[in-house]
Amino acid sequence: MASVTASRPIQLSTSAEPKAQTPTQRVIRRFRRHKAAMVGLFILVGMILYVFGGAFVYSEAYANFNDTSIRLQPPSAEHPMGTDRIGRDILARTIYGGQISLLIGVLAVLVEITVGTAVGALAGFYGGLVDAVLMRLTEAMLSIPSLLLLLVMAKFFSSRIPDVELLGRTFSGSVIVIILIIGLTSWMTLARIVRSNVLSLKETEFVLAARALGLPNRRIIMAHILPNTLASIIVSLTLGVAGAILSEAYVSFLGLGVQAPTASWGNMLTEAQEFQIIRDAPWYWFFPGLLILLTVLSINFVGDGLRDALDPRSDKKV
Repeated sequence: MASVTASRPIQLSTSAEPKAQTPTQRVIRRFRRHKAAMVGLFILVGMILYVFGGAFVYSEAYANFNDTSIRLQPPSAEHPMGTDRIGRDILARTIYGGQISLLIGVLAVLVEITVGTAVGALAGFYGGLVDAVLMRLTEAMLSIPSLLLLLVMAKFFSSRIPDVELLGRTFSGSVIVIILIIGLTSWMTLARIVRSNVLSLKETEFVLAARALGLPNRRIIMAHILPNTLASIIVSLTLGVAGAILSEAYVSFLGLGVQAPTASWGNMLTEAQEFQIIRDAPWYWFFPGLLILLTVLSINFVGDGLRDALDPRSDKKV
């Protein structure tokens, strides 16, 4: 009796098929392949943990406590970064000074992004007279040396604002002045970038469809146009923080920035230039300068990585 065997269809393996990735997953993948950005992110996270986690180890009162009997002591087990010219612990001072420097950087960039995005979006969307007026204002601001304007305005306003109490800390009025001045003198480049993006986006099909549906201009700008310029804004945010930290260091080094009793990395460098301290006590300026260098470099590396990761054409290995 002949046996009959049923034939089974051959199934092909589909395990080799690539999985579809969401846009967020693709951005993360590109960012993780950017080696410099990952190094910068590691350093930046370490800096944030240092300046904010260190506050749980050293109090602000200890950071401001002075003992002239131990002035200009070199690094030791008791004072790992040495002491300053009136006997304060430099390690504790860099922790609380770092908080101020990062706070100024972040808040100044928020001011910059708010003004720059608003000006660029309005100029690009409405065009005509609005565009002409706003862009001439932008060009006029670009023609003024921002550092010179920052120095003049800091000199004029820093002593006119009283100290501010916030979250149990006392901030000199100069902190608010520096934040506003840096933010209001650095928005122009972002405004031009946003304007160019809005000019190309406002003629796309989804914007024309939103207009045909009768949506108000404010909603079209906020819900349809600005989300598509988010990549440029995020990159400007990261790179702007580094620029704001450096600007604060410039004016504080010249004695026109953050004033006592508030510490910052910039005014620590100012103190270090007096009484031949640069030569006789190098630890006084080395550690604040090193922290500024590492923070700015790490933020720039992260900004470069975000710029490549958010570019949809950047799907190559970096």
